Amino acid sequence: MHTPASRLAQVIDRFDQVEARLGAASDSTEIVKLSKEHAELRPVAEKAKALRAARTELDDLAEMMESGDAEMADLAREEFYELKETLPGLELEMSLSLLPKDKDDAANALIEIRAGTGGDEAALFAGDLYRMYERYAQLQGWSWELASASDGDHGGYKEVIASISGNGVFGRLKFESGVHRVQRVPATESQGRIHTSAATVAIMPQPEDIDIELNMSEIRVDTMRASGAGGQHVNKTDSAVRMTHLPTGIAVVCQEKSQHQNRAKAIELLKAKLYDMEREAAHAERAADRKGQIGSGDRSERIRTYNYPQGRVSDHRINLTLYKLDEIVAGDGLDEVIAALIAEDQAARLAALED
Repeated sequence: MHTPASRLAQVIDRFDQVEARLGAASDSTEIVKLSKEHAELRPVAEKAKALRAARTELDDLAEMMESGDAEMADLAREEFYELKETLPGLELEMSLSLLPKDKDDAANALIEIRAGTGGDEAALFAGDLYRMYERYAQLQGWSWELASASDGDHGGYKEVIASISGNGVFGRLKFESGVHRVQRVPATESQGRIHTSAATVAIMPQPEDIDIELNMSEIRVDTMRASGAGGQHVNKTDSAVRMTHLPTGIAVVCQEKSQHQNRAKAIELLKAKLYDMEREAAHAERAADRKGQIGSGDRSERIRTYNYPQGRVSDHRINLTLYKLDEIVAGDGLDEVIAALIAEDQAARLAALED
């Protein structure tokens, strides 16, 4: 995809303007705003400069090839064809950097995993997914914090929410939302039959400056005793907090030892869920223009199957099958799947732009 020279100049000029203004700014609010734009524009401007320089050099070499000096022409021809091979890669990088950005891609995220069909086995699978994403976050250098959990009766989770903080978390994980299906022989199965169970994953952006005001008169707050595995760690006080947003019915539960901490955390979770609901509503309004998106975006869509007898993981949206189940479920091999989804999304959006 060829980016017009005028577009390259526009990107470089804008970066130079922001850099000049940043050097002269004294107002702290303006400095923060300009610093953010400067950081976003820098890699794009660098790609634009590299591409413009390569195009100019290619033209210069083409002229030298036409010169009367045979030795100079031969040297120029060799450099010309070497540079011509690298140019498509530079053009692609430039096109990708100019694709419309999702403003939430750089945000932190909440991950919510719910056991679906399959009873105890679904809860165990939800626990496997939780550990897979926790390990993946660790490998990315992100921070992971358990926010809320409802344990399964025989292990795993009926529902679990964690907060993930780091660079570009939501943009990296957003295609993980949907129904994940597992096919395996449960530990409780005496006949050796393969069962199919499912869990739903929701990835919700958690920007630092969520612009949502909560009206506390519309929120019901219930306190209760935190659940636990028994023994000395069971909470003897009503410190767990459930907050229900009455207009939408959205509810969150936090059950650490401190009721004060639980209230603060519940408000943050509630804000993130309401923000996600607004985002999903806006997303649905643009449903007609889904050409450049992976799958339907519907969280009830079955997106991936983990087949243990065959040792395979299949992502149904991009027809990707990898026989690396153990590696992927351990978190170490998950990035191969995520990278493929991001690449497919970028290719689809580039094709949509060209159309």
